[in-house]
Amino acid sequence: MSATHSHRPHLHLPRLRFPAIPAAKRPKLLGEFLIGAALFAVYLLVDAWRGPGRTATARHNAAHLIDLEQWLHLDIERSLNDWLSARPGLMTAANYEYATTYLISAALLLVISYLWAPQVYRQARNSFVLLNLLAFAVFAAYPLMPPRMMPGFVDTVASGGTVGSWGSPVVAGANQLAAMPSLHMAWALWVSVMLARMSQRRWLQVASAVHVLLTLYVVLATANHYLLDAVGAVVVVGVGVGAAAWLMRGSGSRLPTADAFFLDIETPGNGQNVGGLVLLTGAPTYDEIRDLLDQHLADLPHFTDRLAPGGGSARWEAAGPIDWSWHLAEVDLPGGAGIAGSELAALDELIGRLTTDELPQDRPLWRAWLVRGVGDKTAFCIVMHHCMADGVGAVAKLLCLLEPRYELPVPDRKAPGALQRGAGVVAGLAQLATDGKPAAVLPPGGATRGLATTEVSLAAVRAAARSRGMKVTELLLAATGSAVAGVEPGLASRCGGQLRVSVPMMLRAPGSGDEDGNLTAAVLLDSPARNASVDELRDEVCRQAAPLRSPTRALASRWVMASALRAVPRTGRRAFARNVYGPKYFQAIVSNMPGPDRSFTMVGCPVSRVLPILPPAPGIPLTIGALSWDGRLGVTVVTDASVLDARAVVERLEARLLEPSGVVRQDV
Repeated sequence: MSATHSHRPHLHLPRLRFPAIPAAKRPKLLGEFLIGAALFAVYLLVDAWRGPGRTATARHNAAHLIDLEQWLHLDIERSLNDWLSARPGLMTAANYEYATTYLISAALLLVISYLWAPQVYRQARNSFVLLNLLAFAVFAAYPLMPPRMMPGFVDTVASGGTVGSWGSPVVAGANQLAAMPSLHMAWALWVSVMLARMSQRRWLQVASAVHVLLTLYVVLATANHYLLDAVGAVVVVGVGVGAAAWLMRGSGSRLPTADAFFLDIETPGNGQNVGGLVLLTGAPTYDEIRDLLDQHLADLPHFTDRLAPGGGSARWEAAGPIDWSWHLAEVDLPGGAGIAGSELAALDELIGRLTTDELPQDRPLWRAWLVRGVGDKTAFCIVMHHCMADGVGAVAKLLCLLEPRYELPVPDRKAPGALQRGAGVVAGLAQLATDGKPAAVLPPGGATRGLATTEVSLAAVRAAARSRGMKVTELLLAATGSAVAGVEPGLASRCGGQLRVSVPMMLRAPGSGDEDGNLTAAVLLDSPARNASVDELRDEVCRQAAPLRSPTRALASRWVMASALRAVPRTGRRAFARNVYGPKYFQAIVSNMPGPDRSFTMVGCPVSRVLPILPPAPGIPLTIGALSWDGRLGVTVVTDASVLDARAVVERLEARLLEPSGVVRQDV
């Protein structure tokens, strides 16, 4: 069994670092300025509602509120005001705090979230508008004179002559009958709530709480507000933030059908989790990895969201504070596990167990582990639900945790125009309709996964493919069929010597900056499953892999998942997904993904190995993921353990990938 470690709170202050976000994801500035101008216009409209009768009503309301606070024993404003007014230096400082910090903190929150956390910015802007509109409505319906205008209180602004504060000559025209609710308190509380959604750094939360408490003291001691005005601020912030979250449930937070597809196919014990396994040279601390993830939460789409409960279409909603004790676990590599005492084999076995189960939907759909005891190295594994990212998207998310900053290169090709895409979809639909089904439907297997990994020289694999006139993906397909037949001849026989393989094709342009969601399409093809050399299988594999050289099937598959299924109710989409994504249509998944061509570090530790984590489709006995990274090809094999031995498959697969051209090897 693995051992989970507990950790004491760390006291060092991590540096603030906000990752760059493509500008296209931000709302247009002109529209945001117009929203701000409209909000200010509403305030001016309420402010223009003046007159002797309104002043008398405000004084009458204030007297009743004071009586209510005295009855509730909450009338602390006078004693705080007396103490502060007897100390001129502190009084002036409090006046300036009252006049400035709520404005500065709110403006900084909006600017920072706009530049570096657009998703949080939209929540912030909407809730800010709603809480202010609610406050303006209260100002209009319930005018309230502040304590400083009532008998027995000291007007600290008037006595201190503070420039720029409410009631001073600079802003003498401001609405002074709008004590309920306190917008100073409301804005300070709102900043604190939004900061909690941007970052869970302890020091930032402490600073935010201090600001709220200081603002509460200042608004009371300067006699600008009653304690119940602060209670009113809590109400408008709660309603504003809650209403904004409710309104956003139906706009911008709904999962596209191509992403919800992977929720629909998930079955117990068959979690649809993608991610990566990284071997680091060194021993990073738990706190260092947690801080790294925390710094990048705003840069990782939906890492702070969860799936909204209830029926209907799947939607994202804010999940609240991250539970680090669950999302990042530290485990020890079990001693004596694996094959022949191999640490890497034991690591494969552990990762297979950790990444199999479904991620609970009541929290963000990702999890990470630090694994100790892998020789002189430390393993870091992170997975996220397939509804959040496809294979290339998971690679892009992993890259943002590494140094130096790197973007996958953009392919040198033009995207097809609308007419070309339309024609491609039509042709692809016709091709998909005539592709047929596999020669055999395999019986249901067991619930236990096997996982094994290897890493080979990318240059050697490319040379082996080039010497035969093959693409690397074609070489991988030939090696897969040969490995399956060599390890389990009965399986190859049941498949009629032809393995129906689903090959994901990434329709995202690497480096586009859009790693959120799924932009993949599957192309189904037959690949020979015979215990033969790659040379013997070459011609047949290249002929059957021809669909990979045309984008039409991929375009059609993508159109069905992303567009056509929108018109289908959720129950119909789920039934469709579970019918087509499984053994009725294919028997294996083989994915070949591009990666970076340079070395990296993670929290200062060199990255020595990177391997992909891919989920099998329900009922499918074999999934192979290959990822090129810094001159190496990392390969992960996931099997139905009751059907195929993952370790045996990966060993034969490696041998076939590196097999010299022109050599026919006879297996004993």
